Amino acid sequence: MSAGTGPSVRDHARDDVVLEPERQAFVEEFALMFSDMAGMPLTDARVLGYLMVTRAPHSSSSDLQVALGASSGAISMAARRLVDSGFVKRHTVPGERSHYFRAEADVWGSWLAGERRYLDRQRDLIGRGLAIVEAGGHAGDGDVDAEVRERLRNGRDYMQWLRGHHFKMLEEWEAFKAARDETDPAETP
Repeated sequence: MSAGTGPSVRDHARDDVVLEPERQAFVEEFALMFSDMAGMPLTDARVLGYLMVTRAPHSSSSDLQVALGASSGAISMAARRLVDSGFVKRHTVPGERSHYFRAEADVWGSWLAGERRYLDRQRDLIGRGLAIVEAGGHAGDGDVDAEVRERLRNGRDYMQWLRGHHFKMLEEWEAFKAARDETDPAETP
């Protein structure tokens, strides 16, 4: 920092590994809400909440351990699940071997886009179950698998329908953000 000037954004980000009490309280409240309502593991929700409110452009696994008081294994598993689900992105720093993570500016849009992979996996798995049932050859009157077949067909087709709806939801979300940014440009970073 130069003489006579205040701390830079970079200085604040460096000092932001351990959050100020209000931000840490938000992380805990966010984690409890996400854990209770969405079934997300508590450590995963804490990591996500932390990455949403830290000023740091990216956080290492060790930063997350210090900030959240969690073990390296818990942080590793949480980060992996959050990356896989699309909530968090892995970030590399040239010349460093540590793993870094960051939340996207649009965490929810990224998650929505990534959720399609999960829906595809569910659709495909349910489709395999349906193929197993249909290979049994029980059809027509007295079909002992009629209810099973209906459940599986509805599950497979629901995942396909929902996946298609994701495209429309993402388009609508992008349009919503663009309209918001036109009317309130001061809120856009």
